[in-house]
Amino acid sequence: MELKLKTISKSGIEEAFSKVTLYRYLNEPEEAESICHDILAIEPENQEALRMLGLAITDQFNGEGTDRYAEVEGIFQQLTDPYEQHYYAGLLYERRAKAQMRIGRPPNVLTGLFEEAMRHFEEAEKIHPPGNDDAVLRWNRCARLLHTIPQAEVEHHDASLHDDDTAPLQVVRRTRLAS
Repeated sequence: MELKLKTISKSGIEEAFSKVTLYRYLNEPEEAESICHDILAIEPENQEALRMLGLAITDQFNGEGTDRYAEVEGIFQQLTDPYEQHYYAGLLYERRAKAQMRIGRPPNVLTGLFEEAMRHFEEAEKIHPPGNDDAVLRWNRCARLLHTIPQAEVEHHDASLHDDDTAPLQVVRRTRLAS
């Protein structure tokens, strides 16, 4: 039997998106990711599919070197709306930080990632659609998480995204966090 992937119909895209949402809610991000690839196979620039694909991959982050940070960064860079580029880049860094927090990475690793997320959220806030405060809500969540990091003085590291990185590459500056 040949294992060539089959193509979905353009008329089936809307229903496919409902399944992406369902699988994400059911905590089955691999299924959602697969469906997004099916949609993108027939509509490579579909913005909703790109957003959902990136989110489905970040749903799989576990804080290890196998997390696909650079892949998600590339997906979110394909978004055409500058607000969405910044907002979703912020989500990428926030989710990366949370995954690393879950496995007990040191505060200096987490701080740089949260701050990079917050930088993106601030940029998104500057150009947000009217009535959309999502970037502010995410910024606030990152700020609250930073306050939970036990070490008062932490080193900040480069938060660049590399699939094989588990620790930042260089020290950028030292800052004392407010309590």
